[in-house]
Amino acid sequence: MTTIGCSLVRHSDLRVVSNSPLLDTQILLCHVIGCPRATLYLNQEYCLTAQQLKDFNSLFKRRLCGEPVAYLTGYKGFWSLNLRVSNSTLIPRPETELLVERALELPLPEDAKVLDLGTGSGAIILALSRERRSWVCTGTEIQRDALIIAEVNRASYHLKNVNLLPGDWYKAVTNQKYHLIVSNPPYVANGDPHLLDLNLHFEPKSALISGKDGMSDLKHVICKAPQYLLNKGWMVTEHGSEQGPKVRNLYYSVGFRDVETCTDLSGLDRVTLGRMP
Repeated sequence: MTTIGCSLVRHSDLRVVSNSPLLDTQILLCHVIGCPRATLYLNQEYCLTAQQLKDFNSLFKRRLCGEPVAYLTGYKGFWSLNLRVSNSTLIPRPETELLVERALELPLPEDAKVLDLGTGSGAIILALSRERRSWVCTGTEIQRDALIIAEVNRASYHLKNVNLLPGDWYKAVTNQKYHLIVSNPPYVANGDPHLLDLNLHFEPKSALISGKDGMSDLKHVICKAPQYLLNKGWMVTEHGSEQGPKVRNLYYSVGFRDVETCTDLSGLDRVTLGRMP
């Protein structure tokens, strides 16, 4: 019989595909057993049932092939949420929490209207709506399967102040005006060496790649934003670590003021924001 302790020892095999092999193994074990991580170390002599061992071996093999843990379990933690994800959605990153943090610090009215462009799993707009229950929040998403996942996440937290709409960027919200627009659009250049990362191989390319320089979608959402923002309305966008200067120039070119780029925990440019006059 295979125990929890014996299963944990296998984590070293994942070093070729993961920077956190032990954590990955713990998460997979917890998923198949249905227990919190603390239980693993309190019950290392527990023998996995035949079905649990079969499920663990299957997931472990897929992880060895580079498939992200979030896709294996179907969930990813973000902000205060545990979000459902699938291979039709980008996996929410810790860096994106900086966007949420800065958005929550803005001087917005209590009943602010907020738009999230390309909402994916709903990570950003659901985090904002849960923190600010009086905000009127909207998320748009062109990919139908991703929108279904976002709706599942919205329903699981009973967030009634969020409306999720199908559509390409602004097309779902014509003639609307907002106090805040947020977006984490694709910003990786086609041919970027980061795309060779085995983990990224499993994520939807449409949520990652944006033209030759990675700026196509950022240009679109930023340059059209003034048409959809109220006076003194704000925009907050995530972008690549080397795109800060270009993104700031885009903000200035369409009339934004108080433009600022914020760095993530690694000290890299990650989020830029600005307000309309």
